[in-house]
Amino acid sequence: MKLHYIEDNGQEHIVDAELGTTVMSTAVTNGIPGIDAQCGGSLSCASCHVYVEAPWQDNLAPAGDEESEMLESAAAEVRPNSRLSCQLELGPDLDGLTVRIPETQW
Repeated sequence: MKLHYIEDNGQEHIVDAELGTTVMSTAVTNGIPGIDAQCGGSLSCASCHVYVEAPWQDNLAPAGDEESEMLESAAAEVRPNSRLSCQLELGPDLDGLTVRIPETQW
């Protein structure tokens, strides 16, 4: 499956992703800049904050309470389409998912 990351400067990275992995782990594996993933996906930081592009938001389960609380500490503006990429598990309905990376994670 394909996953699209768009940096704040507009640079796009299209990578192959495996089902069952997360948007964060795929970014780390592929060296995508801007997704720091300091906590390694343990939901204890917000350094993997992304903006999920429409229409993909409808294909995702809503953010849980812990994710929503952690997003409050994000360095970049939190928007209605903000998510922590460590919480976005890749299923077949997300082939082609596009996320934008905020200007900063710190």
